[in-house]
Amino acid sequence: MNHALTRTAFAAALMLAAGGAQAADKLKVGFMLPYSGTYAALGNAIENGFKLYVAEQGGKLGGRDIEYFKVDDESNPAKAAENANRLIKRDQVDVLIGTVHSGVAMALAKAAKDADTTLIVTNAGANAITGPLCSPGIFRTSFTNWQPAYAMGPVAYGKGHKTAVTITWKYAAGDEAIGGFKEGFEKAGGKVVKELSLPFPNVEFQPLLTEIAALKPDMVFTFFAGGGAVKFVQDYHAAGLDKTIPLYGSGFLTDGTLQAQGESAQGLLTTLHYADGLNTPRDNAFRADYAKAYKAQPDVYAVQGYDAAQLMQSGLAAVKGDFGKKDDFRKAMRGATVDSPRGPFTLSAAGNPVQDIYLRRVDGLENKVVDIAVKKLADPARGCKL
Repeated sequence: MNHALTRTAFAAALMLAAGGAQAADKLKVGFMLPYSGTYAALGNAIENGFKLYVAEQGGKLGGRDIEYFKVDDESNPAKAAENANRLIKRDQVDVLIGTVHSGVAMALAKAAKDADTTLIVTNAGANAITGPLCSPGIFRTSFTNWQPAYAMGPVAYGKGHKTAVTITWKYAAGDEAIGGFKEGFEKAGGKVVKELSLPFPNVEFQPLLTEIAALKPDMVFTFFAGGGAVKFVQDYHAAGLDKTIPLYGSGFLTDGTLQAQGESAQGLLTTLHYADGLNTPRDNAFRADYAKAYKAQPDVYAVQGYDAAQLMQSGLAAVKGDFGKKDDFRKAMRGATVDSPRGPFTLSAAGNPVQDIYLRRVDGLENKVVDIAVKKLADPARGCKL
């Protein structure tokens, strides 16, 4: 008996078995999202959207089964690095999905970049993520704070407004949104005459509303979200300012807030990368499938999660499910056209969506699409060096 041949055959059999096991390995996806606190509903919507797309593919992406790992980031930047490393180092996930809070996402992006782990940002709009923090392994399926706000600039000027006052909380998201609007408005020919702010999360708006009334601008642009957005819109309406000085905002002013804002929000114009009433076959199918799966209507957060899974599928299809080809996987994702419910979008070199920004008007409990404010708007990705 030729023992050398037997040993060779045995080794070959082992290699085949190992290769088969590798092919059968599940792809590890780590959700770092808010599952408690103020943003819990947003985290759940992102996860639901992602899993809906996976379910539509028969429970696989690129022919690979998915194993999920979850960490509640509690929207707490102080815990972000530790939470990210639980997924990166302990669970050794292949792809990270997250998150909502920009402060948490900044730390998540840094941890992903340091570990060379692929990250898909599914909400946080911090400009730096696809600016100075950009990396071949960092992608976004949402927006930058600059994008929807910039798009309102030419729209407002086109409505005959020559002067504007801006108002927001004094924090990064507010500063970036106001900067975007100011750039778009002044580039079109308008002038921001005063930038008003108050500490986050203060909602004592009365002194600032009095100042707006005295300044008498042609319009006001604002960035608030959540409870602050509810109170600002209500206070602006109660002061009677909406009768003489039109109010405009980045879309988060009226997303998820209309029930509470009630009559005070009706007719408000905002800009965002998703809207109600798009009435395209793609969006109608997505909304019907989401409602059937989760007994709820999808929102912009669900779309961003859904598109993260679509983007992954583009990369995995290109490498036929072989995640070992990480560079090819990432290159395919960057070159993808995502057939999103919001409308098709591509990615910039920095990994941010190049997408249509919609002008929406509040009608009842919906942000109904009025027009496309800016087609295929790309964030300038200032500070990105790839």
